[in-house]
Amino acid sequence: MRLFGPIYDRCLIWAAHHRAPRYLAAMSAAESVFFPIPVDVMLAPMALAAPSRWWRLALICTIASVLGGVIGYLLGHFALDAIWPWMLKLGWDETFHKVQALFERYGFWIVFVAAFTPIPYKVFTIASGATGIGLVPFLLGSTIGRGARFFLVAGLVAFGGKKIEPLLRRYIEIVGWAVAVLVIGALAWLELRG
Repeated sequence: MRLFGPIYDRCLIWAAHHRAPRYLAAMSAAESVFFPIPVDVMLAPMALAAPSRWWRLALICTIASVLGGVIGYLLGHFALDAIWPWMLKLGWDETFHKVQALFERYGFWIVFVAAFTPIPYKVFTIASGATGIGLVPFLLGSTIGRGARFFLVAGLVAFGGKKIEPLLRRYIEIVGWAVAVLVIGALAWLELRG
């Protein structure tokens, strides 16, 4: 069963549409809450088609993605209130409090890693609201992580031209996971030292 192939093909069609910036914004916001395909699949062809507008496209992605992240954050916050009695009955409250302590301690870094890497950002937007991470660290981590990712992708494609797109598509997972491993390793090292 092909699930992601047709969605990917649809994103490429949207990238060529005259309303592509609107679609890009909508897809960026949706990807932060529920959409399964990373917005890079639409951003890269758009930056390739209009290299002089790469920074504008990256900015659209960043702003829309952070706004979508706030929606995910609010969903997590209010959904937790609704299911908390059920979590107490199941005895999950202790585990939740342990995860919440990690989010409170490393909130910015957890959100930054999720925002920059291929880790599903939507999971962390909702978890951030559910665990009570502050909105300011959430916004900072999201803006810096998402901005760094989208400006990197759009900039590389715009300046590298048609040669860079296949390389970017091939190695974006490796680069993203390498950054995640480095940040998580640094956090683990700090935790062991402290």
